[in-house]
Amino acid sequence: MTAHRARPPLALTVPAVLAVILLALPLVGLLTRAPWSSLPRLLTEPAALEAMRLSLVVASAATVISLLLGVPLGWVLARVPFRGRGLVRVVVFVPLVLPPVVGGTALLFALGRRGLVGRLLDDWFGLVLPFSTAGAVVAATFVALPFLVLTVEAGVRSLPEDYEEVARTLGADRWAVFRHVTLPLIAPSMVAGAALAFARAIGEFGATVTFAGNLPGRTRTLPLEIFTALEQDPDTALALGVVLLAVALVVLVALRDRLRGPT
Repeated sequence: MTAHRARPPLALTVPAVLAVILLALPLVGLLTRAPWSSLPRLLTEPAALEAMRLSLVVASAATVISLLLGVPLGWVLARVPFRGRGLVRVVVFVPLVLPPVVGGTALLFALGRRGLVGRLLDDWFGLVLPFSTAGAVVAATFVALPFLVLTVEAGVRSLPEDYEEVARTLGADRWAVFRHVTLPLIAPSMVAGAALAFARAIGEFGATVTFAGNLPGRTRTLPLEIFTALEQDPDTALALGVVLLAVALVVLVALRDRLRGPT
């Protein structure tokens, strides 16, 4: 039995190997072309430092907002039966499959100065989101929030309801149960979702450039700086690409137990 499992059929092995090559080859190309000897100098240039600072600010803010909004939504989807729950879940999924540029365009028509809600924000509060750092945060949150919602929902669904039922029989209301029982038990799912949301937010490009623009010091995050540098300074683009790759690898290593399939 062990020998049989150790030798998979060639018809499965070949496409599996080709899939790994397809996924790994671009990463190898990036690492082999990266200007390793010049990396410290390139990463300490003012434009690169500003882009990294802005990316950390935007991604961190987007992650916090995703936690504040996504944890309650994930819990509701997992625990509260209501009419239209399937539709809400589809809405949550949409940013995962929607082309980022389309997402940015949708944000522009919804939250732009003349948008559906944007005009009210401008008239009532003088708040203009497009082409601002706040707009970059909104764009990053739009693409990152679904990762946290789906991770938290899965965590809540995997949690036996017995613990919550026992707490309710002891007199705790639903809010107290959520705070003192559910939240501690789904903490690993929240951490995993936050890590995925942060990684997605820090790598966001399409929605950001469409909705918030590419303004140095305001909306030019690392992906936009890479795009800008590709034409003028490819070495800087490669160096910044290595930074984003490192962030992705750190997240994947941190979540390796959750991403590992059953053995």
